[in-house]
Amino acid sequence: MRRRPQGRTAGLALLLAGALVLAACGGGGGDGPSQGEQGTGEAEQPRIRVGLVYDVGGRGDQSFNDMAYAGLEQAKEEFGDRVEVQDAEPDAGGQNREDLLRTFAHQGYDLVIGVGLLFTDPITTVAKEYPDVKFAIVDSCPEEPLDNVACLTFKEAEGSFLVGAAAALKTRTSKIGFVGGMKSALIERFEAGYRAGAKYVNPDVQVLVDYAGTTGEAFSNPTKGRELALAQIRQGADVIYHAAGATGKGVFEAVKQEGKLAIGVDADQSLTAPDYADVILTSMVKRVDVAVLDVIRSVVEGDFQPGLRQYGLKEGGVGYALNDKNRPMIEDITAQLDEIKQKILEGQIQVPERPGDV
Repeated sequence: MRRRPQGRTAGLALLLAGALVLAACGGGGGDGPSQGEQGTGEAEQPRIRVGLVYDVGGRGDQSFNDMAYAGLEQAKEEFGDRVEVQDAEPDAGGQNREDLLRTFAHQGYDLVIGVGLLFTDPITTVAKEYPDVKFAIVDSCPEEPLDNVACLTFKEAEGSFLVGAAAALKTRTSKIGFVGGMKSALIERFEAGYRAGAKYVNPDVQVLVDYAGTTGEAFSNPTKGRELALAQIRQGADVIYHAAGATGKGVFEAVKQEGKLAIGVDADQSLTAPDYADVILTSMVKRVDVAVLDVIRSVVEGDFQPGLRQYGLKEGGVGYALNDKNRPMIEDITAQLDEIKQKILEGQIQVPERPGDV
């Protein structure tokens, strides 16, 4: 039996379960067999139930959250009826993150995933209340190691180094831009890698930097993204990289309006944001889908390991996007980018993770 949270009755938790909207992602409609009841074969296997809570902006951000959703879809494709997945979106300000996590845990889900660094405290709290439930958090790790929490993190600076090099190779003004979402140590890793990659190619390049805010809402403000990008363009930037979630849509709008180039983030945004494909030079692909699939696989296969998991260039967790849509814009510099990538892998290039170290 799962230990109930102290000070909270089962009735309250069930009321929460009824009040909160959990959007079915597929395979979790409630009509299928319950755990331990599916199948008629000799080697019946329990169905693993996975609940995932997006960050602010939810599905449809064409970036971070959508990559997490892709991981769920890949898990359904790989494991079929062996997994049941359900997703949920927080309210506009994200204040109910903890309630959504707790609802999944109370309902007996085997694995509960929080997408984004702002889940650090909520997952820490709920994971302690439900020690028999496995949890995973993308982009962060509780300060106190917990035996039921896996931390899915990335070497964003490595991938950002490559797109910084691409920006420096493509700029005609020797001025490029960076628009971050919430100013934090995480997003500063994107900035640091981008700066370092650009300076590696051209020590004289100027990198203009702005952040959309200091709270989670900074990842869902396209109007602010547009304003910041237009300001950088007025200062001469002709290539702008965003690490700002849904705020990046505003960056794309400004870049397209002014006939400049953009660099996307997390997903291959020339594919996920096709309206702007003609101005997206490349994207710093951050394979949140791979991390989500990996942690689901570990639970299905009975090999869940708590603690830190890192995904960098070596693990295929980050990189730059190349596809049929953006190939004409970037194919003339791919050999140089691949050479730089190899030098990072071999340790010839040390990528900084803080802007102050560039």
